[in-house]
Amino acid sequence: MISRTLGPEFGGSIGLMFFLANVCSCAVYILGLVEAVLDVFGELPNAGAGHRGVHVLPQSYLYDVLYASSILLLCLLVCLVGAQIYAKTSFLIFLMVHVVLITIFVSFFAVGPKTISIVRQSGNASQTVLTNYTGFDLATLQRNIMDDYSVDYTTGSVMTFATVFAVMFNGCTGIMAGSNMSGDLKNPSYAIPKGTIIAVIYTLLVYLLLFLMVSFTCDRVLLQEDYGFFRQINIWPPFVVIGVYGASLSASMSTLIGASRILHALAWDDLFGVLLSPAKRTSKTGNPWVAVLYTWVLVQLVLFAGKLNTIAGIVTIFFLMAYAAVDLACLSLEWASAPNFRPTFQLFSWHTCLLGIVGCLVMMFLINPVYASCGIVLMLILLVVIHYRSPTSSWGYISQALIFHQVRKYLLLLDVRKEHVKFWRPQILLMVANPRTSAQLITFINDLKKGGLFVLGHVEIGDLDTLPSDPIHPQYNFWLSLVDKLNVKAFVDLTLSPSVRQGVQHLLRITGLGGMKPNTLVLGFYDQCVPDDYFLCDPAFQDTKENDHFGVDIASLQAHFPPVRGGETSKSLSEAEYVAIVSDALKMQKNVCLARYFSAMNKKDLFAKTRPERVSIDVWPLDLLQPDNSHYVDVCSLFLLQMACVLTMVFSWKAARLRIFLCIESGDESWVKKEEKLQELLDKLRIKATIKIVIWDQVVALHWRRQRPPQEREAGRDSALVSDDYLRAANRMVLEQRYHTAVRFLYLPRPPADTAHSCRYLQQLDILTEGLGPTLLIHGLTPVTCTDL
Repeated sequence: MISRTLGPEFGGSIGLMFFLANVCSCAVYILGLVEAVLDVFGELPNAGAGHRGVHVLPQSYLYDVLYASSILLLCLLVCLVGAQIYAKTSFLIFLMVHVVLITIFVSFFAVGPKTISIVRQSGNASQTVLTNYTGFDLATLQRNIMDDYSVDYTTGSVMTFATVFAVMFNGCTGIMAGSNMSGDLKNPSYAIPKGTIIAVIYTLLVYLLLFLMVSFTCDRVLLQEDYGFFRQINIWPPFVVIGVYGASLSASMSTLIGASRILHALAWDDLFGVLLSPAKRTSKTGNPWVAVLYTWVLVQLVLFAGKLNTIAGIVTIFFLMAYAAVDLACLSLEWASAPNFRPTFQLFSWHTCLLGIVGCLVMMFLINPVYASCGIVLMLILLVVIHYRSPTSSWGYISQALIFHQVRKYLLLLDVRKEHVKFWRPQILLMVANPRTSAQLITFINDLKKGGLFVLGHVEIGDLDTLPSDPIHPQYNFWLSLVDKLNVKAFVDLTLSPSVRQGVQHLLRITGLGGMKPNTLVLGFYDQCVPDDYFLCDPAFQDTKENDHFGVDIASLQAHFPPVRGGETSKSLSEAEYVAIVSDALKMQKNVCLARYFSAMNKKDLFAKTRPERVSIDVWPLDLLQPDNSHYVDVCSLFLLQMACVLTMVFSWKAARLRIFLCIESGDESWVKKEEKLQELLDKLRIKATIKIVIWDQVVALHWRRQRPPQEREAGRDSALVSDDYLRAANRMVLEQRYHTAVRFLYLPRPPADTAHSCRYLQQLDILTEGLGPTLLIHGLTPVTCTDL
C-alpha cells in the first residue's frame, strides 16, 4: 500500500522495516510464551510450598533459547503448510481466548477477597511476600492510580512511561495481522478496513475493562511481583494458562506468516534484486514457503538476544515508523487532492493523519532516542539505495500528484503583468527536425537556459483529417527518453501541421502555461552542410540492450528517428519558409537565435584539464550588415551581451572568459568615448568582460554605403545591396580574432520585408558565418538589462 502510494523508495524502506518489526515481534511473543511456560513448569532452585505446578524444566540462557527455538519450529511447520490451516487454528484459539476472557471477567465478581503468597527469587535464595486480592474496593483504586515504576527484570533499569508503553504497544500490533495477509483475503478492500477498525475498538474496550477491574481489585504488590496473577484470582486457574499459551502461540504464528507475506511482496516488486529473488517462489497453493524460511532464520537470530523488553522497545519503534508511513501516505493523497482518493471511512481527515504522524514520531523518541534516530537513518539509507538501484515503477508516484498540485497553484500566482526586467531569464523553444543531428545543440541550449524554461519543439507534417489516429501522441515517449539520454532539463512539445511554418506558429503561441512561456526561438542554421549522425558517435546510444525505465530501448530509439539526410537529398523546408519563420517569430515579439556549426562543439575538449589556455566566448554586438546604422547599446546588442553573460554563469562554462569586440575606424576619434561608454555599461551591469578594439577600415570600405556619395547613404536603403566581398572580408575579420574561441555571438539583422530577398538574406548570413565554428546569430527584442535598484 505504501509503495503504490509513496513510490517504491518509501515502500521498500518502510516495508523492510515493517518486516523486521514483525520478525522481532514474533520473537517477543515466543519469548513471552517461554516465560509463561517456565513460570509454571520451570525448575526453581529452592522449591517450597509456595511454588505452583510441576517445576521440571531446567532453566538457563541456552535452555531458554532451546525452548524458544522449539516453539518457533512448531510455528514454522504450521506456516509451511499454509495460511488455511493457520486460519482454522487461529479461529479455534480465538474462541478459546474468549472463553478465558469470560472466566476472568466472571472471576472478578465470583472470587472473594483473599491473601496471596508470592515467592520472590533472588539468586539461590527465596523470600515469601504476602499480598491481597481485595475485591472491588475504592481504596485499592486510589492506591493504584498513581505511578510507581519498578526495576525491569530483563534489563535491570527502572521502568518509565515510555518503556512501559513500548512493551504494552506490542499487545496492540496484532490488529494489523489482517493487513499483512491481504493476499489471502477474498475481499481485502472491504475486510481490512472493517476488520482493523473493529479490532481497534474491541481491543481498546477489553484492555480498558481489564485495567479498571484489576485496579479496583488487586494490590500493587500483586501486580508487580506476579506476572501471572490472573491464575491466582480465576475460578479455574488452568483456564488462564491455556489462554496465555494459545494467545501467544497464535500471535507468534500470525507475525511469522505476516512477515513472510511482507517479504514476499518486497521480493515480488524486485526492490532488493538478487538478494530476495528466491523469496518470490511459492507452492502450488500460493504459499510463499521460501519467504517463510527467510523469516524463520531471522526470528531465530533475534531469539538469541533473550531480553524480551529490550526487543519489545525496538519492535515498537519499527511499528511506529510503519504506522507513521501509512498516515503519511493518506495525508499525501489528501493534500494532493487526487480525485481517485475516496476513502470510505467517514471520519477520515488530514488532521487525524497529521496527528498520527506526530504522535508516532514523538513516542518513538520518548521510548529510545538512539533507537529512533538509528531507525530513521536506516530508513533514509534504504530510501536512497532503492531510489538509485530499483527500476521505475508503473504504480504511480504521490510525488507527481503533489508536484502537480503545487505547480498549478504557483503557475496561477506567476502573473505575467508583474514581470520585471530585473528578473528576466531566457525561456527557449528549440525547434528540432532530427535529434540525430542536433544533440550537441540541445546540450548547449540546456546550458544557455540558466534556470529558465527549455522546450524541445518538433513539427510533424500531416493533416489529421486524412489520418486514422493522431501520430503525435505515441512519439512522446521516444522524445522524453531522448531527453533522459542527453541528460538535459527540457520539456517536449510536438505538433501536427500541414507545414513547418504553421507548426512553429502553433508552438510559439501555445507552448507553456501562464508566465512560463517561451520568449526566445532557436533554429538550426539553413545551409547545405551534410550533418553527422550523433547517435553513431556517442557510446550512450550504442548499447542496444539497454532499456530505460519506461520501456524504450536504444534500438527502438534509433529506429524511431529517421536517418540523417544525405548530401543529395533535398530539404523539406524551403529557404523562403525558413526566413518566414524568423519573420513570424519577430512579429510575435519573440527573440530569435540561429545556431550554426554546433555539431563541431566538444565540451570535453574545450574544458579539458590538459588545455593550456582558457577558452573564450566572443561577442560581436555590431550589426555587420549595417555598420553605419547600429549602436553598441541598443536592445539587440544588449540582448547578445546578456545571453553571453548567462552562459558564463553556468558552472561548466565558468572557466571561459568573455570578450566583446569594438569595431572602429582609424579616422574616428570618438572610439575612446565608445570604449569608455561600453566599459561603464559593463561596470553597471556587473559583467566581467574584456573589450577588444578591432580596426576594420579595409572591411568597412567594401560596404556599399561607403562606396556611394554621402548624400546617398540613407539608413533605410536595402541591405540586399551588401556585396559578397564585404561579407567575406567581415568573415575574415571575425575569424582572425579567434583565440581559443569556443562560441561566437553575432548580431542577427532583421529579415527583409520583401520576401523576394529571402534567398539573398540567407546567402549573406551563410557567407558571414562560414567556417566560424559554433556561432549563435541573435536578434533580441526584449529589454533584458536594468541599472535601477
